[in-house]
Amino acid sequence: MTESGKPILYSYFRSSCSWRVRIALALKSIDYETIPVNLIKDGGQQFSEEFQALNPMKQVPALKIDGITICQSLAIIEYLEETRPTPRLLPRDPKKRASVRMISNLIAGGIQPLQNLSVLKEVGQEKQLAWAQKTISSGFNALEQILQSTAGKYCVGDEVSMADLCLVPQVANAERFKVDLTLYPTISHINKSLLALEAFQVSHPSRQPDTPPELRA
Repeated sequence: MTESGKPILYSYFRSSCSWRVRIALALKSIDYETIPVNLIKDGGQQFSEEFQALNPMKQVPALKIDGITICQSLAIIEYLEETRPTPRLLPRDPKKRASVRMISNLIAGGIQPLQNLSVLKEVGQEKQLAWAQKTISSGFNALEQILQSTAGKYCVGDEVSMADLCLVPQVANAERFKVDLTLYPTISHINKSLLALEAFQVSHPSRQPDTPPELRA
């Protein structure tokens, strides 16, 4: 926490995991300060000793709040939900709540880690695009099917939930890797509805303190 008592988010503008948390903070109207961690510059600022002391996994996001530091985006979102429950991001109904967690984990555990920066580096320059397309498409094939039974206006019914916070950044990644989204009408429709909401706009990678000038909206 800063002297003003504001939470501090260690974030990278393009990090989809950081974006999830930025959406949660915006939806819950939590005022916070951003400390940018550039994942590319200086060989990756997440590898600095200073940042490693904060998060031994050397990943963003990390959130300093209420005198503690939390890493892992879903753990951060769940903490915000438990301490600042309005508006709710986990439905009251246990079955719907299970659906929200299932979709969130599918994206956060089953898609995003397979196409993140550290994995792409291992795959090698020539194969990166094909690899990212394959892993995202494989996950989206499953997600599209699941959403057909859970979705209303959003991922689970008609209320924005943690699942939606995971969906939008992953669709942005899919677009960046030129995945054909016409194959996923449910995902695309939900994504479009969510991007119309203010919390998803203010948290967007094109509107962050560390967004390069050429990528600013």
